Amino acid sequence: MIYLAIGFPPAAKSCAYRMRETANQFIRAGWDVTVVTIAQESWERDSGIDLTLLEQVDPQVKVVELPLAREDLETDIRLYDEARALRPNQWAAELRQRQSETFPEPNFGEWRGALEQAVLDIHGEHTADLLLASCVPYVNLAAAWKLWEEHRVPYAVDFRDGWSIDVIDGTEAFSRDSELGRWEQKILDHAVSLWVVNDPIAEHYRSRYPDFADRVHVVRNGYDADSSPGRVHRPDVDSGLVFGYLGTVNFSAAHLETVLDAWRSAREQEPLLATARFEVRGHIGNGAGRGVTRHTEILKEAEPDGVRFGGPASKAEVAEIYARWDAMVLILIGGRYVTSGKVYEYMATGLPIVSAHVVEHDASNVLRGHPLWTGAVGLDVEALAQSFIQAAHLAVNTSDALHAEAMTHADQFTRESLMTSAVRNLIERLDLESPGSVGVAGAAALSKKSIVTGGSAT
Repeated sequence: MIYLAIGFPPAAKSCAYRMRETANQFIRAGWDVTVVTIAQESWERDSGIDLTLLEQVDPQVKVVELPLAREDLETDIRLYDEARALRPNQWAAELRQRQSETFPEPNFGEWRGALEQAVLDIHGEHTADLLLASCVPYVNLAAAWKLWEEHRVPYAVDFRDGWSIDVIDGTEAFSRDSELGRWEQKILDHAVSLWVVNDPIAEHYRSRYPDFADRVHVVRNGYDADSSPGRVHRPDVDSGLVFGYLGTVNFSAAHLETVLDAWRSAREQEPLLATARFEVRGHIGNGAGRGVTRHTEILKEAEPDGVRFGGPASKAEVAEIYARWDAMVLILIGGRYVTSGKVYEYMATGLPIVSAHVVEHDASNVLRGHPLWTGAVGLDVEALAQSFIQAAHLAVNTSDALHAEAMTHADQFTRESLMTSAVRNLIERLDLESPGSVGVAGAAALSKKSIVTGGSAT
């Protein structure tokens, strides 16, 4: 299998966990897997890298790193030409225009030729039976199409958050008769399967392409079992309760201020929180502006209220960090079309969870029934303050039975079990395809059970 997986470990991106488990599950199913991604140096200027993510990549997975990078994220001004140095906004606009001429996707469109050649070369060396394209970037779809067009290698697509749906605003991202719409239609007309992360996105695609509806599958992100502390937590009230957020700080400054205002109000009202701390861990932003945004100033200003920013955390540290905390604060952007991989991991801590997101959010659907969740109250400061207070009481009064109930709720979302089922279903679908539907070359290839999968960068 060729796996187009731009964002594969060691990229410090949320998609890396899904990609790693996907590749590993294909290996366990007896397939050869070749991952196509970009060089580590490219991630160092984007989201950063976490080398500990490589520790759980099956050693049989072959990785091809292409020398591709986002030109707009270059920060070494010695490499800037005169146009970029003197007219940066005009330079950026012209860059986006140029990139979109090859494939209709700013920042990534010019990668099309390199990606297409990569999959052709890999297939030439070791015949592929399947290509799996994980998006973003969506230019991966051009490479999937190239291999299908020239060699009839069947392909599947993992949109995760979808393409023609703006998951943040909940609106159509582009019309069906646009260039983007024509690309999506063409790709889905011939895809073996489409994966998305939640039911609302799946409903969008089933409604948009009714003839394709039976090929749309919900494959939730889930969590890695080794991220769970794995035991009942006993808080040290005398030392002060510790609330925590772990994840990329990709929400607005106003959103962060709302959460911290609620935290301040809760500390003033509740004795249990008078000496409590709120730790924030993770990258602030992405790309060249990472770590130097208004968010940094806001967190610094909140230090008198027990707020501490601890910086990024490696995957290897996650379980130990969660073990130190007494409650989780789930801060999310978006609404009903957004889930976020963090919700699953937070549930697996067995700790109380405060939701700091809109009420109509898919994370609410996942959390519904979790006995240590304080509910979705929206982004009202006083309502959030009451959630913090409720979580404090839950933290000091969690019984063994309540913890066990919480873990039972979380256990249905382990990434391994979710991806095992998804990969098995995809393989079965390949086996069910007739030679006429996948082409002679594709049908012959199915008997060899080798797969190449490919990339995403969200």
